[in-house]
Amino acid sequence: MADLMADRKVLAGARVVLPTGIVDSGRVIVEGERIAGSAPAGAAALDLSGHWLVPGFVDMHNHGGGGASFTSGTVDEVLHGVHTHRLHGTTTVVASFVTGDTDFLTRRAGLLSELAEQGDIAGIHFEGPFISPCRKGAHDETLLRDPDPAEVRKLVDAARGHAKMVTLATELPGGLDSVRLLADHGVIAAIGHTDATYEQTVAAIDAGATVATHLYNAMPALAHRAPGPIAALLEDERVTVELINDGTHLHPAALELAFHRAGPARVAFITDAMDAAGFGDGVYHLGPLEVEVRDGVARLVEGGSIAGSTLTLDTAFRRAATVDRLPVESVVQAISANPAQLLGLYDEVGSLEPGKYADLVVLDDDFTLKGVMRRGAWVVEPQVG
Repeated sequence: MADLMADRKVLAGARVVLPTGIVDSGRVIVEGERIAGSAPAGAAALDLSGHWLVPGFVDMHNHGGGGASFTSGTVDEVLHGVHTHRLHGTTTVVASFVTGDTDFLTRRAGLLSELAEQGDIAGIHFEGPFISPCRKGAHDETLLRDPDPAEVRKLVDAARGHAKMVTLATELPGGLDSVRLLADHGVIAAIGHTDATYEQTVAAIDAGATVATHLYNAMPALAHRAPGPIAALLEDERVTVELINDGTHLHPAALELAFHRAGPARVAFITDAMDAAGFGDGVYHLGPLEVEVRDGVARLVEGGSIAGSTLTLDTAFRRAATVDRLPVESVVQAISANPAQLLGLYDEVGSLEPGKYADLVVLDDDFTLKGVMRRGAWVVEPQVG
């Protein structure tokens, strides 16, 4: 009994965001790694009055941070990148790769699948190489290729059950067959870095694609006679749209349009972060390409294309709640619940409910991060009182 009491934490007094709404002066009880249903009367509690208590953030599209790349870093470097994002509230992260040759990507998938098995990452996302050279962004054009289903299958198999998502330009030869293959294997087919028409995008959704990779970015703009992929992705109830809410990738009006058309149930905030997230300005590499980060904005040295972001999800949360004026419940849905559901992890993370992992974030009244807990242990212990 003494050990159980020592392993129990009672967090009281905060505005707690639950799937059913906001509870003022709520209580969350943690026992071990999990959220518990109740605690004995009189149990000692941490007073979080004047704060918000929200679920840990879930980032389904993240290339690195803290100076470390998920595509090319050592195991220790990858873990350092993961920890950097945990310090900013992301308690669940999918490691995203940029374009590389097949042998390199299969080796990396095998390496990172071990971290997924240990619970350090939630899985692997292949962003490329099956993307359009017309919309390549910060990907090496010499390594791009059409989405041959056999090659797609090779990458999925290399991840040993931990491939969560593959981004591809579904209009390319083999695109629709690759979407069907991914759907059959329980892997998210994401439409991105695409030059598809509206009609081609509709066909890909019908084939099983369910996510728009960083909507608006690396795809044709919305036009009144050629609505392109953006209109198709926003209008279809089967699709969740990723948004990078850093003030650089999207104008606030574009974000508002996505929320208005798709609704909070179909938006997932992501970082698309690269090495510089949580680290600082300087020169980095995204895959084989050189990137300069200046004033927090990452661009290719050659050509000047935006090259991922330096965003962390605590900044995305604060911007959504203060600049975009979104309801807090909607922000939590987009930053925690929706990505957890897409990844098949909602039974364990994504909301503050008994039985789930005790992954949570403490924010002050201005939505500045003050504490982070992952699996019942403080990563950032709140200094309150």
